[in-house]
Amino acid sequence: MDYLLLNEMKFFAFHGVNEQERIVGNTYLVSLKLGLDMSKACQSDQLEDTLNYASVYKQVAAVMKIPCNLIEHLAEKICLQLRNTFPEIQYIEIRLKKCHPPIVGMMQSAEIILER
Repeated sequence: MDYLLLNEMKFFAFHGVNEQERIVGNTYLVSLKLGLDMSKACQSDQLEDTLNYASVYKQVAAVMKIPCNLIEHLAEKICLQLRNTFPEIQYIEIRLKKCHPPIVGMMQSAEIILER
């Protein structure tokens, strides 16, 4: 299987359980590892024969605009959107980081990884 990696797409969004998180927002980083057959594109050198990562970004951005309580739920919604939009995707690994989560203490990020 071939893989397309999209690393740390950055979004400012309003996800979280706490009301304050939905008011002030936070920075989120989304990384994807997408498995698909790229052999046709390797031969043709044509964009229409591969997965257009600009189109993938647009789909992720659209999902990121819809507030969720949990990053787990958000990551699953992104996976479903990508699978529904791009049936050629055979495998998805998503890493979703919530930067500076609102906890008592200092933490760079909270991150989840899903494989589908």
